[in-house]
Amino acid sequence: MRKRTPYVQLQYFFFLMSLSLTNKYCLKDIRVSYLQLPYKKTVRLEDWSRLESEKRPSPSWGRLVGALDAVLDSNARVAPFRILLQVPGSQVYSPIACGELLSGSDVYWAIATGATLEEINQHWDWLEQNLLHTLSVFDNKDDIASFVKGKVKALIAEETSSRLAEQEEEPEKFREALVKFEARFNFPEAEKLVTYYSCCCWKGRVPRQGWLYLSINHLCFYSFFLGKELKLVVPWVDIQKLERTSNVFLTDTIRITTQNKERDFSMFLNLDEVFKIMEQLADVTLRRLLDNEVFDLDPDLQEPSQITKRDLEARAQNEFFRAFFRLPRRERLHAVVGCSLWTPFSRCHTVGRMFASDRYVCFASKEDGCCNVILPLREVVSIEKMEDTSLLPNPIIISIRSKMAFQFIELKDRDNLVESLLMRLKQVHANHPVHYDTSRDEDMQTSPVFHSTSMCSDHKFGDLEMVSSQNSEESEKEKSPRLHPEALISVFQQAGSQSPDSRMSREQIKISLWNDHFVEYGRTVCMFRTEKIRKLVAMGIPESLRGRLWLLFSDAVTDLASHPGYYGNLVEESMGKCCLVTEEIERDLHRSLPEHPAFQNEIGIAALRRVLTAYAHRNPKIGYCQSMNILTSVLLLYAKEEEAFWLLVAVCERMLPDYFNHRVIGAQVDQSVFEELIKEHLPELAEHMNDLSALASISLSWFLTLFLSIMPLESAVSVVDCFFYDGIKAIFQLGLAVLEANAQGLCSSKDDGQALMVLSRFLDHIKNEDSPGPPVGSHHAFFSDDQEPYPGTDIADLIRDSYEKFGDQSVEQIEHLRCKHRIRVLQGHEDTTKQNVLRVVIPEVSIPPEDLEELYDLFKREHMMSCYWEQPRPMAPRHDPSRPYAEQYRIDARQFAHLFQLVSPWTCGAHTEILAERTFRLLDDNMDHLIEFKAFVSCLDVMYNGEMNEKIKLLYRLHIPPDLSQQMFPIWGC
Repeated sequence: MRKRTPYVQLQYFFFLMSLSLTNKYCLKDIRVSYLQLPYKKTVRLEDWSRLESEKRPSPSWGRLVGALDAVLDSNARVAPFRILLQVPGSQVYSPIACGELLSGSDVYWAIATGATLEEINQHWDWLEQNLLHTLSVFDNKDDIASFVKGKVKALIAEETSSRLAEQEEEPEKFREALVKFEARFNFPEAEKLVTYYSCCCWKGRVPRQGWLYLSINHLCFYSFFLGKELKLVVPWVDIQKLERTSNVFLTDTIRITTQNKERDFSMFLNLDEVFKIMEQLADVTLRRLLDNEVFDLDPDLQEPSQITKRDLEARAQNEFFRAFFRLPRRERLHAVVGCSLWTPFSRCHTVGRMFASDRYVCFASKEDGCCNVILPLREVVSIEKMEDTSLLPNPIIISIRSKMAFQFIELKDRDNLVESLLMRLKQVHANHPVHYDTSRDEDMQTSPVFHSTSMCSDHKFGDLEMVSSQNSEESEKEKSPRLHPEALISVFQQAGSQSPDSRMSREQIKISLWNDHFVEYGRTVCMFRTEKIRKLVAMGIPESLRGRLWLLFSDAVTDLASHPGYYGNLVEESMGKCCLVTEEIERDLHRSLPEHPAFQNEIGIAALRRVLTAYAHRNPKIGYCQSMNILTSVLLLYAKEEEAFWLLVAVCERMLPDYFNHRVIGAQVDQSVFEELIKEHLPELAEHMNDLSALASISLSWFLTLFLSIMPLESAVSVVDCFFYDGIKAIFQLGLAVLEANAQGLCSSKDDGQALMVLSRFLDHIKNEDSPGPPVGSHHAFFSDDQEPYPGTDIADLIRDSYEKFGDQSVEQIEHLRCKHRIRVLQGHEDTTKQNVLRVVIPEVSIPPEDLEELYDLFKREHMMSCYWEQPRPMAPRHDPSRPYAEQYRIDARQFAHLFQLVSPWTCGAHTEILAERTFRLLDDNMDHLIEFKAFVSCLDVMYNGEMNEKIKLLYRLHIPPDLSQQMFPIWGC
């Protein structure tokens, strides 16, 4: 072996021999030669096995000489481990940045370096998975050399840009990419580039190395390979599916699916980051343009031209935070800090993360489900820094009103964190003053700060309610309307018909267990939420505690305390007003739990009317939707009227987002998520039922009414218990448990009707042995008159099975699936809109359907252009999903002129623009400066297919003087 200079540490090298598209020529030799450490200790490593290969002269790698080295080996320090590319038989010599040629005429080039053996092995694994298989598609040695050269250059450039992008100011590399993006794609200045990546775009089995540009409205790819230029532009609004997949050559790719094509992108340095940014951009754009009925962007995303990569990452983190703790949409996350929380029930500090937002401080343990805490700043009395010790590094104490205190330690940047928390605490108390007994503060100051057990043991459950001054209470009572003062079930409670003593004893046992839990874990919204409380919830909450615990688990109690008198004012403002919403509410009032005595008289009906009408007045975007009446009826049974209102707010606006509107987008998204979970957890059932949409149509009511409409009431309220504690996850896992319990019957069913019978029969016979009241049958039951006895299932057993078998889904996984399927659902609505428009237009025109479909796509694309780059103008909204299908997309005069020039046969040089303007005025019969698709194609139909007299009549009307902007009579007719 030749003598090496001290600064050349040879680690790995591999030979790249002739490779072809038919895989006849494969890797000839991969081996580890000699390991020379910085201390010049030489260790012999075993050779790697030689792979079989065909005999063929090896290609010349002269084109890589100098280029790869100049790009890759640019560090001043020489890494102790390297992967070297050997070019055997090459006679070309060029000085290497790190030193010299290593043997004979062979050239070695460093293509990866590492500080440790583990790091260099990771590089090697990446090369095997992402590079070596790709080279097999090339048959020409020059193509191989050009591809490797371009790929390595792109990887190094991407690594540099990723590091610089983390800086607050826009780096020079990004500015260079922006210039290239603008020159290559020629978008208007308003098209903001968010980020860019080096990658490969696959066209069949051939990869094209290039650059992926992600902007606010488009996904763009550019490649210049072997003298051929490739440009791809895909609007986010056209993407129907975005997923991670794999192909024959690569284990992980990103697939973009549009109506006509699929595109695969691969070989990213950080594929997870790329996919999340793509997912965020697609979600934001589609919801902004296609779902503006109820979608509200985060403040940082209100102006699309200002969206940055950092904003998208912050949005994703905000959405996870709000979904995990089920907090209001307007809540904005300020900091996420690693820390440890003292948990007195386990006598130790639990490792996790602190989340600080506008009005909350929350904690989630590192171990999922171990311990979560929600601290509304309204409940916080003080935030203090304690003495820093070796046992308690960087501690802070957060004390709350109910004589509990929470100790956090190991907080980085503690001073700034506490300062920002105190500032927000002051602001929250200034906006919503809290009146409480000051003697409690004195007790808190003299009591130990960590031992929450002693602090809450003497505290009654009534401390959940905010204590206001006597004068304010009296004034609120004077101006508030007459509301029902207590939960309806306390007034209309009936004695059980079977074994009342045993049922009540079980109820008392549950109450005792909950009281013991309150003593140890706390009894307010700030309680420690652990796996133990989940088990208690799964057993069924005692009826006497149910309404109060629903308030705590959903944090509706904070909204209730923060808005004194709000509900009463809403009732006063809304009652007596007649509109379409109130008419719908009146129709459904007597259909809400008609089997329960509370809603067989005016007391319950009046309370239900007030809550539904007040909520419709509060949130006109939602107003009133069917199934809200059933849910609100159950809330009124277990909570006071005002509490039921705030529980309804929590469900509609936080826990089931986008469920209650005329398109029920949220429910449809969760149905798609449910279908994917069925395929994952119940593959045999999914395989038998090829079309899972039948199950989705059956299970839609499960999600919309939380099983209240298809289970006996005394059993369904236990499902609602789990929902208020665990959110939508509880409904997913219970739905899977129901399907698993009926898998055999479903697999043997011959049609959808029989499957519906199987599920309905099962759900109608779910019982609750622990319910203290009498059984209340479901009025939705289909099979209550069975002649043969049907075996019943206890709801506690079903819920326990759902947690044990299907409780492993995390909030993060569910939110990811929701984001993925929201794209498909929104595009499904767009397809429905398109088909309905064409169905209306086709009989009225002579244009072939396939041409009409292309015209619709062109019309919609022109509409979208205005949404991308034009400033909003004070005119009728361009896209309104609530309008009739044919009127949802409309264009203005300038857009019409552009389409007129593209598709009209009446183009006449310089006069085309004038003719287009006059045609638009004629079509704009309501003079709102917008026209819909039907008017557009009707005009084209006359121009292309009309009789001669119709064409002359249209042309004549376009030239009627003097005021061409006024319509005197319809286009078609006399």
